[in-house]
Amino acid sequence: MAITVNLYYIGKNGSALKFVQEMKNLGIVDGIRKEVGNIRYDYFQSLDDPEKILLIDSWENQPAIDAHHQSHFMKELAKLREKYDLHMKVERYKQIKNNAKDKKYIRK
Repeated sequence: MAITVNLYYIGKNGSALKFVQEMKNLGIVDGIRKEVGNIRYDYFQSLDDPEKILLIDSWENQPAIDAHHQSHFMKELAKLREKYDLHMKVERYKQIKNNAKDKKYIRK
């Protein structure tokens, strides 16, 4: 069952956006996207708060997340979080399959 983690990175003076830019420039983002079990790894900037960046991070299962947490990418990511003095809020969600009641609200 897929697990999605929403991570909100909150900084000051543009530090959250600088963090994402450095993650991309160093190839960490592309590397994480290629890890076994990764489904999605995308950053978004808040329209209401430019100091807040949302990461939507989806994985096939908990073992894939556990392996990711042990990867060298996580060690580099942790260093960058410290460098940019970012604070975080985390939410976890499990996928619900075939929720027919929601289909009438979705426009494709």
